[in-house]
Amino acid sequence: MSITAERKQEVINEYAVKEGDTGSPEVQVAILTERIVNLTEHFKDHKKDNHSRRGLLKLVNQRRSLLDYLKAKDSARYQTLIGRLGLRK
Repeated sequence: MSITAERKQEVINEYAVKEGDTGSPEVQVAILTERIVNLTEHFKDHKKDNHSRRGLLKLVNQRRSLLDYLKAKDSARYQTLIGRLGLRK
């Protein structure tokens, strides 16, 4: 259900704003999105896993908060991030 260290490092390298960046909103949102996708796949097989579903809702809310913050700070970065992640239709 969680992402591997190698995959997490790939996501960090892909979405980092500068060298050694692990805490920018872009990186945090990308990591949360990866975890959300993994949990969503998990629920296709384990429909009654309500404990993990609560964790999924927490992750979605945390990602939403980070996206709201980024939208308020820099709308252009927000638009490029949701475009890269494919979060909006």
